[in-house]
Amino acid sequence: MSENQPNPSPAGTASANGTIDPAERWATLAAEIRHHRDLYYYRDPVITDAEFDQLLRDLQELEAEHPEVVTGPSPTTEVAQPPMNSPFRNIAHRERMLSLDNVFDGSELKEWLDRTPSATYLTELKIDGASIDLLYLDGRLDTALTRGDGVTGEDITHNARTISDIPDRLTGTEEFPVPAVIEIRGEIFITVEDFATMNADRQAEGKKMFANPRNAAAGAMRQKNPAETAKRPLRLICHGIGAHEGFDPTSLHDAYRAIEAWGLPVSPYTTQVHSADEVIARVGYWGEHRHAAAHEMDGLVIKVDSLAEQLDLGETSRAPRWAIAYKYPPEEAMTTVESIRIGMGRTGRATPFAVMSPTYVAGSTVSMATLHNPTEAHRKGIRLGDRAMIRKAGEVIPEVLGPVEEARDGSEREFVFSSVCPECGTPLSPTKEGDADWRCPNTRYCPGQLQNRLTYLAGRGAFDIDALGERAAHDLIISGVLPDEGALFSLTPEILATTSAYTTKAGKLNRPGEVLLENLEESKQVDLWRVITALSIRHVGPTAAKALAASLQSIPAIDEASVEEMAEIDGVGGIIAQSVKDWFAVDWHREIVDAWADAGVRMEQFVEVSDLPEQTLAGVTVVVTGSLENYDRLSAKEAVESRGGKAAGSVSKKTDFLVAGEKAGSKLTRAEELGVPVLDEAGFGRLLAGGPDAVR
Repeated sequence: MSENQPNPSPAGTASANGTIDPAERWATLAAEIRHHRDLYYYRDPVITDAEFDQLLRDLQELEAEHPEVVTGPSPTTEVAQPPMNSPFRNIAHRERMLSLDNVFDGSELKEWLDRTPSATYLTELKIDGASIDLLYLDGRLDTALTRGDGVTGEDITHNARTISDIPDRLTGTEEFPVPAVIEIRGEIFITVEDFATMNADRQAEGKKMFANPRNAAAGAMRQKNPAETAKRPLRLICHGIGAHEGFDPTSLHDAYRAIEAWGLPVSPYTTQVHSADEVIARVGYWGEHRHAAAHEMDGLVIKVDSLAEQLDLGETSRAPRWAIAYKYPPEEAMTTVESIRIGMGRTGRATPFAVMSPTYVAGSTVSMATLHNPTEAHRKGIRLGDRAMIRKAGEVIPEVLGPVEEARDGSEREFVFSSVCPECGTPLSPTKEGDADWRCPNTRYCPGQLQNRLTYLAGRGAFDIDALGERAAHDLIISGVLPDEGALFSLTPEILATTSAYTTKAGKLNRPGEVLLENLEESKQVDLWRVITALSIRHVGPTAAKALAASLQSIPAIDEASVEEMAEIDGVGGIIAQSVKDWFAVDWHREIVDAWADAGVRMEQFVEVSDLPEQTLAGVTVVVTGSLENYDRLSAKEAVESRGGKAAGSVSKKTDFLVAGEKAGSKLTRAEELGVPVLDEAGFGRLLAGGPDAVR
């Protein structure tokens, strides 16, 4: 089990009078949301969609009540995570690829319909898959991109060409000739039936089964080898258009007709309706028939059909105002709790989880469900042998809602949370008084924590070491080869020969052992943010790691930076900054950094001098605020700093320029008060290209 279990409502620290500091709660929620978003896009999610939605709603409500706490970029205005740097190149979408806002009940849906009146709507099933953007030029497939951060996506063209639903050439008709340029948006998915067959085959072959169809589809699209993508039964449904030339439909319904005529699949479940009442009826119908679709679905999307009306309604920084997703409640099931065990995570968090009679719920059979932490387990009062309600909406880890007390017959037994670590026997305790989580303080040597840290640092979001999996990590630990992760990059053929995972029966190094040594040598030169991620600093995922790397440029600089300096970095903030400082205060953490550096792991940001743009902003301080069309906060910061400028987080008398996008807020007001020159996005482009003289 991972330590990253659902904890959907971080409360922040209570003050002496019992109130919760809104600024700290905002920072905690933002960090939690980004962390789980990182897991969702790059690894395996550990909370349900519903829990993530609740975190986002909590943050939206907090920002509405306390707008002053929003001191940096917020997850409420971001489309998704920026695409990863490797293994695919990043390409800009011709037109931004947005996300969707959600509603969760009839009253919220009615409010949206009241403020978004239209003569015609389309209702579409919300497919639980992986988004894709297909660009056709003169009818030929040019690129296929992931959604990425909405502005740029990862180039997965080679993988997309293996999917039979995606034609290399469009076929025109008299009514719908092939346009010169067309971006077609859709969802890659695996049908429920194909998923069951695929998992059954994998089980027969002794391979790890996939958690759900979405993970299997998303993982397939990011395979380095297209041949691996081709092995999975991937399908496509198109649900929108982006940039287009030589094609001028008046409605989305007509666009769908054209897409189908060109040879691409559209959903058979899409319905054109003509009133708010019909929309509500479709929501009710699919709420009762959600398993009737061939694919997993978790909601119904409602769109204004008229493209002219869509244009008038516009969009926010992350979602169109002309569309909404009605999310159905998570599904629940009743099962028997057979035992309760403790899972140990990479940062020492001890998480109780229920082992249950296998139960089919939300499209898959589950046998484990989280109890979050000892406090929550005690609050829910689950007993061994209880009949219990669990909730799962197609995600990886379901949760135990509570016991069905009426079903008890007296044979149930109380659960007593163990006071010692199940992996190493060290006494468990909360980190501080009032902490709901219990942790194992034997952080360095606890086998459970070390195994999870090794698996984590080998993942795609860190060093991306293919040959270091969970079983191999366990073998390196029990064989005594790795007392901690510090010795990882010093492994040799002679050392690996003492293991079982990397040797033949004759005691010689096998091919996985050779690949591991090759992987380790290659990993010594990864980007700095990956090294930071691999350190397993609490709260620091790829997003925060990228921000730290871009701003401070090296591990020594991060070590030396104060909490205040790091907190000023966009994408970091006070809680993450303190966590980083606390991590470097531990002697053995420093020993790991030193050991990696001695073994040749690069500890600084590497930039080829020839790759640097002209230093047009040397000595210039720029603050960027609000939402820009072609930059997220981090890419804008990198654009300034790569040209020699300083990208500051707050406006002061030392600020030379403020770049103000949509919803600029208090920083714009402050700049106007101080007489700081204010630029729009076009002005920002001129500033980057020609320096201050180009905008004065």
